[in-house]
Amino acid sequence: MVKRIAFAVPGDLATPTGGYTYDRRIVGELVALGWQVEVLDVGEGFPRPTAAARAAALAQLMALPQGRPIVIDGLAYGVMAEEAVALQPQHPIVALIHHPLALETGLSDDEMAALRASERAALACARHVVATSAATARLLIADYGVPADRLTIVQPGTDRVAPTRRRPGEALSLLAVGAIVPRKGYDVLIEALAQLKDRHWQLVIVGDPTRSPDTARRLAQAIVCHRLIDRVELTGPVTQERLAEFYSAADLFVLPSRFEGYGMAYTEAIAHGVPVVATHAGAIPDTVPSGAGILIPPDDVAALAATLRRLMDNAPERERLAAAARAASFPSWREQGALFAAVLDGLA
Repeated sequence: MVKRIAFAVPGDLATPTGGYTYDRRIVGELVALGWQVEVLDVGEGFPRPTAAARAAALAQLMALPQGRPIVIDGLAYGVMAEEAVALQPQHPIVALIHHPLALETGLSDDEMAALRASERAALACARHVVATSAATARLLIADYGVPADRLTIVQPGTDRVAPTRRRPGEALSLLAVGAIVPRKGYDVLIEALAQLKDRHWQLVIVGDPTRSPDTARRLAQAIVCHRLIDRVELTGPVTQERLAEFYSAADLFVLPSRFEGYGMAYTEAIAHGVPVVATHAGAIPDTVPSGAGILIPPDDVAALAATLRRLMDNAPERERLAAAARAASFPSWREQGALFAAVLDGLA
């Protein structure tokens, strides 16, 4: 019997973010396991779609054969409460939640409340919910009313990487990877590094600047204002091959996010043997293995500057962290794809 599902994402599946990478890799693993997966682009503008965009998304999903299971990425599903009510009698829905929409940085209280109410109502219509981390799962159970028996954790996989020996350079190579949005804390990173001009370091930021143009503009202005333009490189999105080169050349991975539903960039760095400096926000403490990184409070410029200063000055400590990173292990995409397939098998 052929197993068929639809996998609905808002926009292009090739979008270079952790969430879309997760979707893309899971789809690939499901296909390898024999599933026929129809990827549906339900439109742009989510999680702030127009009424026309929502209507078009619903029409596209309702046109699927009755009974066809639909996996819907949470970036869209969280604002599709009314559409979920219409879909529920026709299709078993699997809601894929990377992190709750209301926890995005920069929202007003009213926006947070509206998103939380919408996502809570939409999740009530899902046959099953997949969370990408234990931390997100706990939030969904405690704050969104998702029953534990309707929820499965399928964290991202991580590709195995052969360790590379780094050549010591005159300047410490710092790397940050993630979309240029308020939640990633790039403003905190630049403020901290502005206090360390007397140390030798270079920073590469790999991230899409189009997700939040205002944030990208403010980041560029801060770099100029602090006279760091010769020290900080903004690459924009890059290929996976180029990204791997950046990981291989990095001495430290630094991303002081204000919240993460998982944080794939941290595990990718650790898989390359790069120690991590991050925060203990959201799922990050579950994602970064003990000993492979240092976690600080979010929005704490002083703590970040002090941590970076210590690591810049202490090569043995950096090497201890790097050794722990090289020793860390994460589940593979094949293993996580099999877990996701088991969720779909259980819909019957």
